[in-house]
Amino acid sequence: MQRPRFLPDNFILALIAAIVLATFLPIRGAAAAVYEHATTGAIALLFFLHGAKLSRAAVIAGASNWRLHLCVLAATFVLFPAIGLAAQPLLSDLLTPALAAGVLFVCLLPSTVQSSIAFTSIAGGNVSAAVCSASASNLLGVFLTPALAGLLMSQAGHAGSSLSAVAHIVGEIVVPFAAGQIARAWIGGWVAAHPKLVKFVDQGSIVLVVYGAFSASVVDGLWHQIPLVALGWLFVADAVLLAIALALTYGVGRALFAREDALVLLFCGSKKSLASGIPIAKVLFASSALGAIVLPLMIFHQIQLIVCAGLARRAARYAPDSAPIRG
Repeated sequence: MQRPRFLPDNFILALIAAIVLATFLPIRGAAAAVYEHATTGAIALLFFLHGAKLSRAAVIAGASNWRLHLCVLAATFVLFPAIGLAAQPLLSDLLTPALAAGVLFVCLLPSTVQSSIAFTSIAGGNVSAAVCSASASNLLGVFLTPALAGLLMSQAGHAGSSLSAVAHIVGEIVVPFAAGQIARAWIGGWVAAHPKLVKFVDQGSIVLVVYGAFSASVVDGLWHQIPLVALGWLFVADAVLLAIALALTYGVGRALFAREDALVLLFCGSKKSLASGIPIAKVLFASSALGAIVLPLMIFHQIQLIVCAGLARRAARYAPDSAPIRG
């Protein structure tokens, strides 16, 4: 039986199930403390595998197209944060403080890897450049996202990174990632040969973090603190944020690049990584606030998948591979 097109994939369904379970059966007390240590270990393993998966050769091979990669990185780490920071006064009126902080946090994250490359490929874009841009974005995001969060979120009136958070970032993210890059010489082949196991660890770690995050937030009164109208505005804010990013990356791509490279900017420059965002958020923010912080990211992730899938199919259907996107 064919899967209905409107039904989210299994990963999204697992995330929704984790939220529902945390709402009605949140983990508490001593069990929550043990669970916290378990998710810390899972995050370290996740970033170790990210380091082992990332091919330096692929990054180096595509690095010659430096103008395109600079535009993607500028969209990810300059354009998005500027939009998010500028929107904070309005979002603070429409959303709760934690949700507004979550929207800003979305803006500070690196691009996705798998889906950015997949959508670029479907649309007939420059796949090797997409691999380079998405990989470079994730590599830099390990360092830039926490730094930007410490700088911009404190300016917007939200908690910034403390010295303790910096230590956690180094210990739980940077060190495992660097260890994975070093170990790639020995385990890179094994990691490449077992994509399903790596994917299970990757997605399973995120589901664990989401359940723990929402459990702590529910115990602290999350759903009593978020009005339904604020949730409605959150969907609107995420949709508008994505629309602005898509419009600007499309316009710049059309003006500066041939079609194949413009598609890379469109899909890599407008997306945000759930896989990197939730673990980084766990390191940066208090457990009681984490559920509300990651909720905007989870909503944005689903919207970007639906919209970009439609755009990729449309690009593949109506634009010849050899034609420049500037028309």
